[in-house]
Amino acid sequence: MYKRGVVQVWSLEQPDWHCKIDEGSAGLVASCWSPDGRHILNTTEFHLRITVWSLCTKSVSYIKYPKACQQGIAFTKDGRYMAVAERRDCKDFVSIFVCSDWQLLRHFDTETQDLFGIEWAPNGCVLAAWDTCLEYKILLYSLDGRLLSTYRAYEWSLGIKSIAWSPSSQFLAIGSYDEKVRILNHVTWKKITEFEHPATVASSKTIVYKEVEKSPSVETERLSFPPTRALASSLFSTQSKYDVSQVPVSLQHIKPVADRANPKMGIGMLAFSPDNCFLATKNDNIPNAVWIWDIQKLKLFVVLEQLCAVQSFQWDPRQPRLAVCTGSSKVYLWSPAGCVSVQVPMEGDFQIVSLAWHCSGDSVALLSKDNFCVCYLEREEVK
Repeated sequence: MYKRGVVQVWSLEQPDWHCKIDEGSAGLVASCWSPDGRHILNTTEFHLRITVWSLCTKSVSYIKYPKACQQGIAFTKDGRYMAVAERRDCKDFVSIFVCSDWQLLRHFDTETQDLFGIEWAPNGCVLAAWDTCLEYKILLYSLDGRLLSTYRAYEWSLGIKSIAWSPSSQFLAIGSYDEKVRILNHVTWKKITEFEHPATVASSKTIVYKEVEKSPSVETERLSFPPTRALASSLFSTQSKYDVSQVPVSLQHIKPVADRANPKMGIGMLAFSPDNCFLATKNDNIPNAVWIWDIQKLKLFVVLEQLCAVQSFQWDPRQPRLAVCTGSSKVYLWSPAGCVSVQVPMEGDFQIVSLAWHCSGDSVALLSKDNFCVCYLEREEVK
């Protein structure tokens, strides 16, 4: 509870156990778990420090000068190390801590004007740090703080907007304000290809799925007056399905307002599939489309053209299956076999704005502003 500066913790296994952490006058702007689930990291107001609270020993550790940036804390996938972006004496630094005892392992300055975010490669060997959007610059550091490489695609224009590591750590995808994704390789850290996002899809080898509305069909025997609430909501909710469009296809393109901060342009979302075979992207200039690239062939594979602007997408953690939401009451699923639109059977207006897969891939949580529901998927038996 940010306004009160309080964090509360409950145990699912021991209902009697309860923990309350009060930051007092220091305030609270962010809170997160450590990977081992035994510590809680609280960031105080004005980013004066990060407080590490141990739930087991009740001990407290402090990390000074955390930087107020988009992605200032990053844990390695195995949970052994934590990197923290810091700002002191008008310079950017990164500190690497060992999560078992919160001892400082490395501390080094970064060659950035205004460090914007940090992210570990899944193998935990390389840390990517990127600069403010005013400058296209990404730096790659080893675990011991050595600068491995610096990559700059261009100068004097808005730079990096999003990044994503491939699960194998072999590729680093960088989305930028020039509507392109550049893929770097892990051997030389040089660009191997770039993906453009034009408003017209012309390649005959690309499949374009277009969402179209269809009127709901209701059997007249089921009609009653007054109608039941479930029937009424199904009557008035527009169903949708996908049609395969003939190329070339012109996608709905918006012109960003040039004199406003954070213009709606460039690659705002990036995500690799868990098997490294596909990359899903969203170009904010074309808000209704999801682009799915074949990483083995380095070519555009599929475009999903939605009726509404795409709010979020996430890959199934176990297989190449992408869930998409657009702020409507439908969830959309794509896999190499095809794609489907699913109406959420909720009464009233349930607008899905984000989603999160369960680690098993058997269910996905669908979140609206005030509610959430869980969608269960039937698992096909693998023969």
